[in-house]
Amino acid sequence: MKCEKNCESSFNTAIEIIGSKWNLFIIFRLSEGALRFTELQKSMNDVNSKTITKHLRVLEKYKIITRTVYPEVPPRVEYKLTAAGKAFIPILITIKEWGAMIHVE
Repeated sequence: MKCEKNCESSFNTAIEIIGSKWNLFIIFRLSEGALRFTELQKSMNDVNSKTITKHLRVLEKYKIITRTVYPEVPPRVEYKLTAAGKAFIPILITIKEWGAMIHVE
């Protein structure tokens, strides 16, 4: 398969996003709907907040998720998938199914 510069750049971007188990886990959790930070953290078995924040920023940078801050006290922040994030869900399901198929005990 011939790959020109734009193709390589697109591939590298995709790898940066899907190359992290935490990014995939966040996308999977948000596929069920918008979540607040603490809800997301609890669903990730209390992974430390610094790790979650780092991965949320990457996903936000690539417009896979949006972050909405509501002007309340205390502030409420919600994360949800963008159209690009939702478009990835079928791929994520395929990856999950493929992983189950090749899983070795």
